Amino acid sequence: MKGVHFLVAFVFLALAASFAFASDPSPLQDFCVAINDTKDGVFVNGKFCKDPKLATAKDFFYSGLDIARNTSNPLGSVVTPANVAQIPGLNTLGISLARVDYAPYGGLNPPHTHPRATEILTVLKGTLYVGFVTSNPDNRLITKVLNPGDVFVFPVGLVHFQFNVGTTKAVAIAALSSQNPGVITIANAVFGSTPPIRSDVLAKAFQVDKNIVDHLQKQFWYDNN
Repeated sequence: MKGVHFLVAFVFLALAASFAFASDPSPLQDFCVAINDTKDGVFVNGKFCKDPKLATAKDFFYSGLDIARNTSNPLGSVVTPANVAQIPGLNTLGISLARVDYAPYGGLNPPHTHPRATEILTVLKGTLYVGFVTSNPDNRLITKVLNPGDVFVFPVGLVHFQFNVGTTKAVAIAALSSQNPGVITIANAVFGSTPPIRSDVLAKAFQVDKNIVDHLQKQFWYDNN
């Protein structure tokens, strides 16, 4: 009888453990090409999917990451994404790319986070000073100067940046572990939200005079993504 009780307890614990360690299931089909037409589509992972028999090479193709972008903006950088919005065949596959162009000395991809993805950055051209900040309570800054061929990883959700410290244009390719990684640019979110966050809240949070917050909230916060 004790053996039966032991077996029941063991099975119960095994099932509990399987639920505790459960994660998103793997796709049950080869692909799930995203479509905007909801008439005949099936909703999967935030997108409607077309009949796989109707998929074509166009659904898995994007051209243009070789094209240099105009970086004459307040930040001196431009991000060209290649995620599920540009490549519908990426839906459910958990990966995307982006090209980042930086103006000569001073081009900045400002402090931001990707709430749904780890990023791995490869420098193709130029010299970048990059880094990320660890979470509370340490808030430790980890930085590195990168040259062509160098690779650096920004862990998921952590604030990170890239800054061109070279005298020529810089280019990097970023790979991200999500079909739609999302971007939260810190300055835009804090000082450029709609409607604005109350200035007395931000003044206390940043330990500065309310007039400074009022000034920052009146600025134009450019989005390079």
